[in-house]
Amino acid sequence: MLTAPRYALYYAPAADSALWRFGSATLGYDAITAADAPFTVPAGCDAESWPTLTAEPRRYGFHATLKAPFELAVGRQEAQLRAFTHNFASGLDAVPLNGLSVTALGSFVALTPSAESRPLQNLAFSVVQAFEPFRAPLSPADLARRLKSPLTPAHRAYLEAYGYPYVGDAFRFHMTLTGSLPVEQVAPVKQALTQAYADHVPSAPVAIDRLALFKQDTRESRFRLLDSFVLG
Repeated sequence: MLTAPRYALYYAPAADSALWRFGSATLGYDAITAADAPFTVPAGCDAESWPTLTAEPRRYGFHATLKAPFELAVGRQEAQLRAFTHNFASGLDAVPLNGLSVTALGSFVALTPSAESRPLQNLAFSVVQAFEPFRAPLSPADLARRLKSPLTPAHRAYLEAYGYPYVGDAFRFHMTLTGSLPVEQVAPVKQALTQAYADHVPSAPVAIDRLALFKQDTRESRFRLLDSFVLG
């Protein structure tokens, strides 16, 4: 059965930034070129197993989710989505952060803001809401997959309203660096990635300064960057 392409609104760093190079090399995939990238395996981690440990986030490319993947609603076209994204981004202000830190989120490792940011939370929810007219309802299969996760009543309400449970006050900005890890590997991998991040990305404030439109042609393919729109 053929499936429609999916789109997503992400934060993805500028292509020439140290942060983009670090994330793409960690995952072994450059979503701009839609091609494999040479791995930079953190010191102390096993080079043979690293591609497996990063297989799940590699499908999506290095990013932070703002609007989770969706199929286009009936009557909507990709060109309309791109034009709307450009216009919407031009009316937003960049959100400065104090920096990013390598964090263990349950069984996986990600970059998260070093301090809480209400403007970032507000930006993310504004993206979720603004792009709702472009989102097709979840298919029964996608809804069933989401409902397999343990969800609170609030999560279920968000899922029904926006097709994704982790929005609004349930949103947590994160840039995934690994898939689900065996429990005994979480701490050492986090430590190794913390050192790798310090070695490759200058310690400096980060600005959420662009909105990236990604596309997945089929459910078997990887997401790739369609375009990136600088805020304001």
